[in-house]
Amino acid sequence: MRSSTLRALARDKPLPGRGTAPGGDAVVDPVAILRGFTGGVRQQLAPGEQCEMCTVPIGPQHAHIADVPDHRLLCTCRPCYLLFSTEAASRGHYRAVPENYRFNRDFSMSSAQWESLGIPVNLAFLFHQTDQDKNVAFYPSPGGPTESLLDLASWDEVVAADPLLGKLLPDVEAVLLRRLDDRFECYLVPIDSCYELVGIVRQYWEGFAGGEEVWGRIDAFFAEILERCRG
Repeated sequence: MRSSTLRALARDKPLPGRGTAPGGDAVVDPVAILRGFTGGVRQQLAPGEQCEMCTVPIGPQHAHIADVPDHRLLCTCRPCYLLFSTEAASRGHYRAVPENYRFNRDFSMSSAQWESLGIPVNLAFLFHQTDQDKNVAFYPSPGGPTESLLDLASWDEVVAADPLLGKLLPDVEAVLLRRLDDRFECYLVPIDSCYELVGIVRQYWEGFAGGEEVWGRIDAFFAEILERCRG
């Protein structure tokens, strides 16, 4: 730890990010404190090249933390990721996105249940959103992630019948579905993988059907996901 950080800890006045709420309770912003420890932003870097928690430089392969109330993913360095790997670190405000990949071989879903979701493409990801206390469904589109606003009662039935689906962590783990004719592939993945797929569709989709390039990239994406499930 740097000497300047030790001096900050020894001061009588609060650290950056620390205030007082009505009633005298301390209010702590862990992000502001982390940036105080690292000296704030030292240089102007492109998004994804610096930790969004403490601002230190990071490489293209890095971890993510979910800002749960704001529905955002933050690019982070490894120490910050590990710091928020327990929910108690920020009372659930920030959650480290896990790195587990699983293929659900026993997944079962009927075509009627799928159609009831109102997903116009053969790709979807679903997860439990804490602030709404319900399951939500999204699909990738050229305009970004699009939420299905239909009643998800049929999906709740699928979750209730599959023990693996009910064990996913809210906000940071998702069910990634791919429909192939009359069958479904079901992957249990970190939520950032779903937004990686969204990025592929958004960048490479052309015309009405998407085009050969985007579907080739989607095939490669799922091949990599399956490989991670085997790892």
